[in-house]
Amino acid sequence: MLIGLTYDLRDDHQGSGLSNEAMAEFDSPETISAIETVLRSLGHQTQRIGHVRSLAQRLVAGDRWDLVFNIAEGLHGRAREAQVPALLEAFGIAYTFSDPLTQALGLDKAMAKRIVRDAGIPTAPFAVLETSADDCSLCLRFPVFLKPLAEGTGKGCEHASKAADRQQANAVAHSLRQRFRQPVLAECFLPGREFTVGLLGNGTEARVIAVMEILLLETAEAEIYSFQNKEQWESRVSYRLANDAEASAAGTAALAAYQALGCRDAARIDLRSDAMGQPHFLEVNTLPGLHPSHSDLPILSAKAGLDYSNLIAEITSAAIRRIGLEESTVNLRNAL
Repeated sequence: MLIGLTYDLRDDHQGSGLSNEAMAEFDSPETISAIETVLRSLGHQTQRIGHVRSLAQRLVAGDRWDLVFNIAEGLHGRAREAQVPALLEAFGIAYTFSDPLTQALGLDKAMAKRIVRDAGIPTAPFAVLETSADDCSLCLRFPVFLKPLAEGTGKGCEHASKAADRQQANAVAHSLRQRFRQPVLAECFLPGREFTVGLLGNGTEARVIAVMEILLLETAEAEIYSFQNKEQWESRVSYRLANDAEASAAGTAALAAYQALGCRDAARIDLRSDAMGQPHFLEVNTLPGLHPSHSDLPILSAKAGLDYSNLIAEITSAAIRRIGLEESTVNLRNAL
């Protein structure tokens, strides 16, 4: 197959006016090279496309691919991760990972929590704070945790995000809105263990790769898997696979959320337990980081015996099988 690669590189957006924090979720050249190496080892041809604007130019010029391996974060707005999938669908080109609807749902944390909650999966009580009036009417039990509504990579998650009372919550909400120019999600703080779950496949074939527990070291910001803890994980965080009853419950909840949100091919879901040890859904990563040694999904996969090459191969195979099934269904409908 001829497989195109869509992505956002930090280097490609230097000088664009975006801050380093805004570009934190963009990829490194090492990630793109690693994915491309695996795809070529599988016998595929590859072409690097780049970000959504480059994709648009290539499509208008008439370029086409059998499949696009998409990890592009997109530019601007809460639906930015849906931009590349939507453009590819408009031109009838198949791609990896979730469709535009699920990508948009996943980035908007409140929308994802509503879907998950309606599916009966535990998630902490929450509120969306768009204005100072919303801050004043907040009626959640304290402490609460506040973060930007539509950001990834832990941006805006820091020690100050945990607010013990209304005065602190108001100050944090105001600061986050000023900084990120978007609403703030407030949710009851969950004091228990933190897990991240890797998932792979589609439909009845979807499965949990592994449940990984996130343990903060003494050198880390306390209690919170913050942006800084993630950036400096090698000295601040310890990761271990977990398979006890609480971790298994996290895996079960993650798989149910994966299905409820309509995730495809692969994803990573974060959960945290309450004081009683029940895991609650935090958020979904519909475009999980794929740096071979620094991203959570490759890390937990490797710990579970699925090395990087096989992880990329399985994601690609899942997409190809899904596309084949979708095409067969369409052909059957047309025949009828």
